[in-house]
Amino acid sequence: MERMRQLVDYLNDMAYRYYTLDDPSISDAEYDKLYDELLKLEAETGERLPDSPTRRVGGEVLPGFEPHTHIARLWSMGKAQSVEALEEWARRAEKLRADAVAAGADLPPITYVVEHKFDGLTVNLTYEGGRLVGAATRGNGVVGEAILPQVMTIRSIPLSIPFTGRMEVHGEGFMRISVLEKYNETAKEPLKNPRNAAAGALRNLDPAVTAARRLDACFYDVGFIEGRPAFASQHEMLAFLRENRFPVSSCELDAASLAEAVAAVRQIEESRGELDYDIDGAVIKIDDYATRDALGYTDKFPRWAVAYKFEAEEQTTLLEDVTWQIGRTGKLTPVAKVAPVELAGATVRQATLNNWQDIQRKRVKIGARVWIRRSNEVIPEIMGRVDEFNDDERDVVKPEVCPSCGAALEERGAHLFCPNRDGCKPQVVMRLSHFASRDAMDIDTFSEKTAGQLVDAGLVQEADQLYSLTREQLCALDRFGEKKADNLLAALEKSKACRLNSFIYAIGIPNIGTKTARDLAERFGSVQALRAATRDELTRMDDIGEIVADSVVGFFADPANGRLVDALLAAGVAPRWEQRDTTGGAFAGMTVVVTGTLASMGRSEAEEAIRQAGGKAAGSVSKKTSLVVAGENAGSKLTKAQALGIEVIGEEAFLARLGR
Repeated sequence: MERMRQLVDYLNDMAYRYYTLDDPSISDAEYDKLYDELLKLEAETGERLPDSPTRRVGGEVLPGFEPHTHIARLWSMGKAQSVEALEEWARRAEKLRADAVAAGADLPPITYVVEHKFDGLTVNLTYEGGRLVGAATRGNGVVGEAILPQVMTIRSIPLSIPFTGRMEVHGEGFMRISVLEKYNETAKEPLKNPRNAAAGALRNLDPAVTAARRLDACFYDVGFIEGRPAFASQHEMLAFLRENRFPVSSCELDAASLAEAVAAVRQIEESRGELDYDIDGAVIKIDDYATRDALGYTDKFPRWAVAYKFEAEEQTTLLEDVTWQIGRTGKLTPVAKVAPVELAGATVRQATLNNWQDIQRKRVKIGARVWIRRSNEVIPEIMGRVDEFNDDERDVVKPEVCPSCGAALEERGAHLFCPNRDGCKPQVVMRLSHFASRDAMDIDTFSEKTAGQLVDAGLVQEADQLYSLTREQLCALDRFGEKKADNLLAALEKSKACRLNSFIYAIGIPNIGTKTARDLAERFGSVQALRAATRDELTRMDDIGEIVADSVVGFFADPANGRLVDALLAAGVAPRWEQRDTTGGAFAGMTVVVTGTLASMGRSEAEEAIRQAGGKAAGSVSKKTSLVVAGENAGSKLTKAQALGIEVIGEEAFLARLGR
C-alpha cells in the first residue's frame, strides 16, 4: 500500500507538471512504466486509491445523473454588451461603495481585475481532506447534476491538493480548439463546436466518452472554504488556486479605473483569435473582497462583477447553395452560399465546407439550417447542421466533371481534383498568382486579373514565360498602357534577384508554407542542394515530417516541375541565400516571440530581424521562451509571458537591441 501511495503521489505530480505547468519532468516512457506498475499493484491487491490516476480513463456507464446540492450557491453573471452598460454598472458599484463608506466601512478605492469569460460548461468541485470528493454542473445554482466520474477524466484537474480544508471551487470545463480539430479528423460525425463538445462530454452517462474528448478545465473562483482566513482580493484567491495545483487562466489584467478595464476588455477581444480555446467575453471583477461584501448580490447576480459579451463568432443560418472553387493544384473546394448573417462584426454570405467528405460527415444539405463559425477574421466555416429537418432540403450533388474545363474529376482521399493541369484555366491563373504573390516572388502590380488576361491571350502558361514577355505584348492587352507595361516588366526584372526561401515557396511545392520554405533554404542553401535532398535528410530536420518530406521529394521527381525550375533559372531567376554568422547577435541563442502591432515594421520583418540577430522567432509563448517583444494591442501572449515571469520589452527597446 505504501508503494501504491508513492506511485499515485508521484504520477499526479508529474501530470500537474505536464498538463498544467507545460513543464514535463520525465519522459512519456518513464511515466508509462510507473503507470503500468501502479495498474499491476491495483490488480494484485484489488485496491485503488481515491486519487489514483487510473481513475481518469472512464469507468462503467452510469444509469443516470444524481442531483447534487452545492454547499454554497453558484450565481449567474450580469451581462453588458456596450461601454455605456459597463459605465452604468460601475456607477452603481461606486454609489454602493460610497454608501458603505458613509456608514463607517473602511474600503479602498475600487480597482478591477479583468479575466477571460470561458465558453464551456461550468463545473463545481468539492474537496475534503485534500481529495476531490464531488463534482457537479451548475444546474439552477443551488442543485446541479453530479458528474464526478466524468470530471475525473480531465487530466488537468487535480485529484488531490495540498489544502486539506473543505471547499468548493468553480471553473469551466472546455475543449481546446486544436483538440476539437484533431478529434474531427477521424470522427464519424464531427463535433460542431468546442462548447457543445464539452457540454455533451461532461453530461454523458458514459465517462469513457468524456475521456475520449480530452477535455481541459480552468478555475476562477472559490465559492466556499473552511480552514483558512477569508481572501482579501481576487489576486490572493487566484494565487491560492495556483498553489493548490488548479489550472488558472493566464489572463489576469489589473485595471485602476473603469477606462483601464475597458481597454483590457478590448485587448482581450482583439487577441481572442490567438487562443486555443473559446471565450465569449471578458469578466470584470472588483478586486477587493471587503468591497464585494459591502456591495452584495441581487437575487440573481453579484453586484461586484459583470461579463462583457463579445460579438458572436457562431450563428445558425440557411444553406442556400454549394458551388465549387478550383485551386492551383486542381483541388476543388466547396463554397457554401448562406443566407446573410451577422458574425463577429461582419455580414457573412458564404463559408467553406473544406471538401466532399466533409459535406458527407457533417450531413449538410441545401435548404437546411447549419452552424457557421467565424474566428480571427478567417473565412467562415460550416461546422454542421442544426438537428432539425424540413421538406425543402436537397442533397449537395457531387460533381463528376470539372466545372471549368469539363475534365473528369479524380477522388484522392477526402478531396476531388481536376487532373487537367495545363488545360484548366483557374489552375493556371492561381499558380501564376501564387508565384507572383508578396511572400513568393513579390512581383509588384501583378494581380489575378493580370494572370487571367495573359492566359486568355495565350502569352503565359507557366511562370517562366512571364520573363519572356515584351512591352508590345503587354500593351496589346485591354487597359494595359505603356506605363503599366513598363512597371510590370521592371517588377519582373527586379524579382529575378530573389531570396531562396521566396523561390521555394513560389514554385508551389505542396504542403510548403513560408516558414517551412525558410527552414529548407537555411538547411540546404541552394536550389540544387534541395533538389538532391533525400527523404531521410528532410525528416531529420526539426518540424519536417514524412508528409512534407514526401512532398519535396515527389515535387522534384516530377519531370514537369523539374522543367519549370530549370526554365526559371535559365530565364535569369537567381535565388540566393546568405548564411550569416549570428553567434554574436543581439538575440543569439534566444527564443523570441513578437506579439501585438509594431509601428516601425510588420510581424514577418521583425521575426526576420530576430533571426538575423541569432535568435529563433517563435509563434507561441512557453517556458522555453526567452523574451517577448510586445507592440500595441498585445494580447494573450503578453499575459502568458507575464504569468511565466518571462522578460518583456517594447518596440523601442527591441530596436535598440537591434542597433536601429
